[in-house]
Amino acid sequence: MTPLARWARAEWGPLYGTVRGSLRERRLRAVPMTAGAVCLTAVVQLVQNQSWGYRPVQAMGAVRAADPLWLALLRTPLSLFVPALDLPVWGALVQILCVSGLAEVCLGRRRTLAVAYLATLAGTLYARVGIALGPHHLLGLPGTDAQVVDTGPSAAVVGLAVYLGRRYGAHVTAGGVAAAILAEALLKENLAGKEHLAALAVVALLCAAEAALGRRPPAPAGRAADDPARGAGRGAAGLHAPASGRARQGPR
Repeated sequence: MTPLARWARAEWGPLYGTVRGSLRERRLRAVPMTAGAVCLTAVVQLVQNQSWGYRPVQAMGAVRAADPLWLALLRTPLSLFVPALDLPVWGALVQILCVSGLAEVCLGRRRTLAVAYLATLAGTLYARVGIALGPHHLLGLPGTDAQVVDTGPSAAVVGLAVYLGRRYGAHVTAGGVAAAILAEALLKENLAGKEHLAALAVVALLCAAEAALGRRPPAPAGRAADDPARGAGRGAAGLHAPASGRARQGPR
């Protein structure tokens, strides 16, 4: 076995083993939440591009820092499934299918939802803090960003990718994602790049907290760790066994 093959096996072997076993056994039944999210995103894209559908979609899923906080929080869950109008929808669909699908198989639905929402919420709340700090602050944003429509799955995707990499020992992959987000923020000084950094920072803190509590990555099991239909009886041992964005109306 070549050094490159050994590295690839060490980097992605545990993740591959979990995904392969689950998909071979259950096929699409292993990722019902991801399949539903892809379908919902496609439907929302179709509706918002109709003359009668744009305003309802904006009313239910468009988040702006200028909105009252309670309204932004109410709209945030649906905003993950509202693709940016100025970006190809296939990009959002591929992000959801690949990253969310891997996370659903490896982490389970509840943990996937929790990490995705935490990353998205971090971006949403950061926008308000950044605007309050102002454009002259290192972490600040110009006041005009308060009117930017803030939708899409990219903050959730960033958070899930880094969290999944850490949990399954794919540290180079997780580091590569983090480096790409940092480069994006440096090259594109916009709301999307800095919200992605906020999502990355919150997930990094979550990973550090889990490490401090002594939680270890789950072993490849061929199924989602917290799927009640498939994982009953494993309890905490199954979870803690050792391992073998946005543009202008852009994605988080």
